[in-house]
Amino acid sequence: MPTTFGYVRVSSQDQNEDRQLIALREKLVDPKQIFIDKQSGKDFERPQYKKMLKKLKPGDLLYVLSIDRLGRNYEEIQRHWRVLTKDIGVDICVIDMPLLDTRNGKDLMGTFIADLVLYILSFVAQSERESIKKRQAEGIAAARARGVHFGRPAKETPENFTQIVNDWESGKILFREALKRSGLTETTFYRRRRKLKGYERNVTKEPAKQTSLNC
Repeated sequence: MPTTFGYVRVSSQDQNEDRQLIALREKLVDPKQIFIDKQSGKDFERPQYKKMLKKLKPGDLLYVLSIDRLGRNYEEIQRHWRVLTKDIGVDICVIDMPLLDTRNGKDLMGTFIADLVLYILSFVAQSERESIKKRQAEGIAAARARGVHFGRPAKETPENFTQIVNDWESGKILFREALKRSGLTETTFYRRRRKLKGYERNVTKEPAKQTSLNC
């Protein structure tokens, strides 16, 4: 007996899938047959989607709220649409686009219209994704131009860092103890040490330079 499935995708853990779940429940999809992925739609390397593919059989019905929930890559959407409808033999119904319901119009004209709509919508989905990426890149560039820094804030160098370095260099403490006292990673410790030594060299050179000027 054919089974009805539902597929839901949101782009991140923070986004809410309720709207899609409500639409699937209105279609009487069994909650046990609803598969949810929380990741980007740039490709189809998604665990729940792959799990669903293994369960689909010829004659089954798959509901998805909108074409961009299936994916956002123009070529990948078309390829997987063919895999689902031709290779596996399931029907697909895109809830917010009635023309994309493979149960209707299985004649040549119906197939042509459905394919045409699919091409257009999948192209729009990818175009929207590329526009979002472009706006994000422009926003990041503008923020950096304003002096905004991204990523985790730099770890503060402890006030007694010079003493810690001196104790380590003189053999009073082991390197792991120096890291523990400073609270820094190995890479950051060496970088701050180089900066410290460079600063100290500049300080020692400065009086000689000043003396030369006074002569």
